[in-house]
Formats: sequence, C-alpha cells, structure tokens
Amino acid sequence: MRAPYDPQVVAVAGTGPANHRPISLLLIEDDRADAVLVEELIADADADIQVIWAPSIGSAEQELLLTRPDCILVDLNLPDATGMDAVARIAGRDPTLPIVVLTGLDDEHFGVTAVASGAQDYLVKGHVEPDTLHRSLLYAIERKRSELTAVDLYTSRLRAQENARLERALLPSPLLDADPGVQIVTQYRPSRENALLGGDFYDVVQTPDGTVHIMVGDVAGHGPDEAALGAALRIAWRALTFAGLRGNDRMRRLEQILRAERAGTGIFATVLSIALRPDGRFTAVRAGHPGMLLHGPDTVRWLEPPAGPALGLGAQQWPQPELELPDGHGLLLLTDGLFEGHSGHGEQRLGEDGLLEVARSLATLPGAEFVDALIGAAEQRAQSHGGIADDIAVLRVERVRR
Repeated sequence: MRAPYDPQVVAVAGTGPANHRPISLLLIEDDRADAVLVEELIADADADIQVIWAPSIGSAEQELLLTRPDCILVDLNLPDATGMDAVARIAGRDPTLPIVVLTGLDDEHFGVTAVASGAQDYLVKGHVEPDTLHRSLLYAIERKRSELTAVDLYTSRLRAQENARLERALLPSPLLDADPGVQIVTQYRPSRENALLGGDFYDVVQTPDGTVHIMVGDVAGHGPDEAALGAALRIAWRALTFAGLRGNDRMRRLEQILRAERAGTGIFATVLSIALRPDGRFTAVRAGHPGMLLHGPDTVRWLEPPAGPALGLGAQQWPQPELELPDGHGLLLLTDGLFEGHSGHGEQRLGEDGLLEVARSLATLPGAEFVDALIGAAEQRAQSHGGIADDIAVLRVERVRR
C-alpha cells in the first residue's frame, strides 16, 4: 500500500472499444479490503472503469489537484472525516463532481441524508451487486450533468432578464409630445463578443418649450459595471434635462455622477448632447465623443462641433456651439463601434473616412433605411474578421412639418 498522500490507480476493468475513454472513478476508502471488493465488483460488471484509490479525504484532495475524475465513490467513515463532513469537503473542492456515498448497513440513514445534501446516490456495503454499482455510477454522472445543465439554463434566463432590465435603462423609447415635429430613428447592435449590452447608451426627450434633447454616450468597456454606469448616466441626463439644467451645468453634474458611480478611477465616458429647437437651430455639447453625420437628400458630410474632454477626466467646461439643421436633413449621432471595426482588408479599420464614403453611397435612402443600410454595410465589411467587435448605437433625428 502506498502512503495516504500518494493515491494510486489500482484497477482498470472492462474491455471497451479502443477509442472509448474509460470512466475515471476516485474511490475514497480507508479499508483496503473494502476497496478490493469495489474493484472486484467493477471487474465482475465488465465495466470500463479506471479506479484511483485514496485512503483518506486528505489524499483525495491532493489527487483532485492533479486530475478530475468522472465520479467519486466515498466512504462516510474515514480517518480524517466522517458523515456529512466527508461529502462537504469533497463537494467544496469541486461542486461539479458527481458523488456516490458508500455506507455500512447501520449508517444507511447517512446515505439518505447525503443524497438530500447534494450527493447523487448511495450504496450500502455488502448489499451491492456488480450491475447495481455500475448503474449507480452512470446514474450519478448523468444526474450531475443534468443538474449542471439546469443551473446553466437558469443562469442564462437570469442573465436574459437582467439584460432586458438594462436594455430598458440604457435604450429607452423617446419621450416626445404627441406631435413632436421630429422623426426619430434608433438602432442598437451588441458586438459579437458581447451578446449582452455594453456601455453604449442614448436618450431623447422633449421639454415643454418644444426643444428636443438628444444624447448618445459610450462608457469605456463592456462589462456589467460599464453597463450599469451607462444606465445611471442616461437616467441622470434625462432627470437633469427635465430639471432645467443645460450645457455645461448638465455636463458638470454628469461628471460628478460618473465619478460617484464608476467602479474604478480609470473609467470614463464620452457623451454628445444636442438641444434641437423648433426653428432648426441646435446647441451641441461634445465631451470626447465622435462627431455626427449630416444626412441630406443626396449627400452626407461629417459635422464635428468643437469638443471638450470626456466625462471622468475632471473637466468643468465644454464648448457649446450653435448650429443649424437644414430642412430635409437628418443628424446621425453614433458611437465609435460603427467605424472602428475592420474594413475587410487585412487589419485595416473602416475609420471615419471609410464610414463617410459608405454613407455617401447610401445617401439617397430615407432615414430609417439609411440607418439600417449603414450599419449593415459596416457589419458586412467586418465579416471576414468575425463581425463587429464593439457595440453600436445610432440615433437619427430629422425635423418634419407639423
């Protein structure tokens, strides 16, 4: 017998196909005679099972550092653990491992308790037939696999529900008057690497004076912290707008909120906020965010108002230029995911110039079709690299006659 700290492969039974991997069983049993009985039962069942014997929980824990068996058969009376403590220690080492408990006749109630506590099955020493042992091990493996699948499915459902809540927070429906005087088109596409929402966000609200306030932003990163921060900024922007804050006053408040809500000091966000009046004049405040596309009936051009630093960098002032939206034209606010993807030529990126070229080729399309076609063209160009690697948020606004 080897020392307790040196578990040993003691048996390989069965004659399965040459390309079939045998079941790996970790047998934790301090009584060598009982361990031999288990090996004999496996041999009699002609089961393709490789047995690794460990005489204690301690030696089994060392073995689990080196390998992952398909199943564990554990005695409940060991020199260094008894009863539920033995099961708890093994389950704590790797909760995904199926466990079958081995008990004496007088301790059968412990087997029932072990199953209620998470073990997959129990066997009573002296009352086990070869086929019974084989079936119990196979059943334990399949039951644990089913349990893990059910947990994964439940987790996926929870993530979907959480994502739906985040979507409502990040990407709300525009809040406009019954006859707002504008036409709004919004689109959001998550990246191929992040099936859930990232840090892109936008909002549109109309205040009693008829001004339509439009905002698009992007928190650096793609995790849940960034998504939550984006939702907080979007909700704060809406509340501050209805509270009457404009321009730098609103941006300074957003700066404070970002600093209070962000998970780390290096996190920042870019924001572009537009206030479009009924006469077509608008004020733009750009905090580190890309410019806009001005989409006319037969042409498209970049519009880049003077910009200030991104939120989170300590700025207190941002330029507030006033511009005009011509009749029949739409402003296209976007996040950089639309043009930072690959263009299909080696490692070349689409870039702002490439996006503008694509946009001009689609200029004759009406608003909603233009937005869909532009995003589709960017995705198509990145297809050879696996698709768009960043989230995309696009918002188009155009004045219409009341």
